[in-house]
Amino acid sequence: DVAGNASVSHVTYNVAVPSGNDTTPPTITLTTPPNGATYTVEVEVRSTALGAHHVVMDIGALRALVRQALAGVDYSNLDDHAAFPGRTSTSERLAEFLADRMADAVAELPADARPIQPSVLRIRLRESPNAWAAYERPIP
Repeated sequence: DVAGNASVSHVTYNVAVPSGNDTTPPTITLTTPPNGATYTVEVEVRSTALGAHHVVMDIGALRALVRQALAGVDYSNLDDHAAFPGRTSTSERLAEFLADRMADAVAELPADARPIQPSVLRIRLRESPNAWAAYERPIP
């Protein structure tokens, strides 16, 4: 910080993504000594128009991309993760990382599965109804 204080924290977590037709949002559990936190991962995609199938995007494709993005950080120490070199692994940075990874993946989907442009992706990591961090970006 400005006063020159420094601290080190170690972060481990578990990602639980239900399989099948479960509609429960995925959760990430972060454990930082001595406290821990569990986040619900909310993914929002907005577009100015509906696609060919009269939806914003293919929800099955989105669900698969969420799983892939979360798998990339599952059982990792975020302070040692390649996505956070020399940076603090805050909830906001994790939301940014997930949004960047997912937006790029959405852009690679077939035209009938991805949203009409312009479109926006928002990742919200919610610890409680009053405590959350979010990051929003355009989908290329």
